[in-house]
Amino acid sequence: MDQSALIPHLFRTEFGRITSVLAWRFGIAHIEVAEDIAGETFLAAMETWPYKGIPDNPTGWLYTVAANKAKNYLARDTNFQKKIAPELRRGEEAVNAQDIDLSPGNIKDSQLRMLFAICHPAIPQEAQIGLALRVLCGLGIDEIAHALLSNKETINKRLHRAKEKLRDEDIVIDLPPAAEIEQRLDTVLTTLYLLFNEGYYSETHDEMIREDLCREAIRLASLLTESEQTNIPAVNALLALMCFHASRFAARRDSEGDMVLYADQDESLWDQQLIARGVGYINAASRGERLTRYHVEAGIAYWHTIKEDTPEKWENILQLYNILLQIQYSPVAALNRTFALAKARGKEEAITEAEKLQLTTNPYYYTLLGELYADQDHAKARSYLDKALSLAVTRADRRSIRQKLDRLS
Repeated sequence: MDQSALIPHLFRTEFGRITSVLAWRFGIAHIEVAEDIAGETFLAAMETWPYKGIPDNPTGWLYTVAANKAKNYLARDTNFQKKIAPELRRGEEAVNAQDIDLSPGNIKDSQLRMLFAICHPAIPQEAQIGLALRVLCGLGIDEIAHALLSNKETINKRLHRAKEKLRDEDIVIDLPPAAEIEQRLDTVLTTLYLLFNEGYYSETHDEMIREDLCREAIRLASLLTESEQTNIPAVNALLALMCFHASRFAARRDSEGDMVLYADQDESLWDQQLIARGVGYINAASRGERLTRYHVEAGIAYWHTIKEDTPEKWENILQLYNILLQIQYSPVAALNRTFALAKARGKEEAITEAEKLQLTTNPYYYTLLGELYADQDHAKARSYLDKALSLAVTRADRRSIRQKLDRLS
């Protein structure tokens, strides 16, 4: 990986890890100090590596610099020494580089604790999710606004209020009592789900897939399975969903980086190990009595790992979408259900259902209608695809729609 890509990649994977360790060490009230030190660490990399070259162990370099910056901050900040150091975890007043433990085990523990500290019921859920996406996952404000269907100003206000609440409530960075685990876990899973989705299909960068975000979501979700308290069916269902989707990454782009639609994907490029891993997680998710959206979506994603276009496959997918819409309605799920309906029972029935949705600001709605009318009314199909093109946000979407228009010619 070249330097221009390496630092952004490491920012995605390491910013949250460094911040979590430092915030756990300093206390949640000083989370902004932890973020600043993590940010300064990456600034140092950007200023140093172009001239001195990429170090042999870039991650180790970042950890060393972060630990030293933390030590220097503690040494020079008189206010910290007088007011904060006496209150540090374990009652230690002296802090040295060895106290900043960036070992793999401590990083895992710190991030797991931080996930649950941020997802505290004292903070509104929207703010919990935004703060987790920012602090733990390194997402920018634009990305968080897109993931939460909001705007930058609202997100900035939410994050500011959430950090104030963390300070005011003096929330401890640790796993909550067993009775609170499941309550907070719902928000944790929503956060990881949104993070994966932002990587799986990004509209905030001109990239179709951002695998670093997806891999980080899988890694964080995997941490939950390593703790007896959090290794519950919903966690395994979410991991299964992620694995099934991630298994097709290599087939979703052609040699020029353009989108390859599901029907045209080369099955030999699918990652069979990830599919097998997903099957293991979905089997683990089958215990218990609670059916979540993650169970249903994992089932849908599983059927998409079977390439054969059989009536059984699409009828199963259709029925799973029916269940999903009962659990939690979304325009995306409704559109996808309509596509499954077309595959299972024909385009005429699907057209009737699609036109009822009236998702008139959604480019995918018009793309679907254009596909459904392609064999019946070329003029109508072209009109819908033109409308989709006018609403499309990303370059990849626009290319895909133009290809559909070309096929109508």
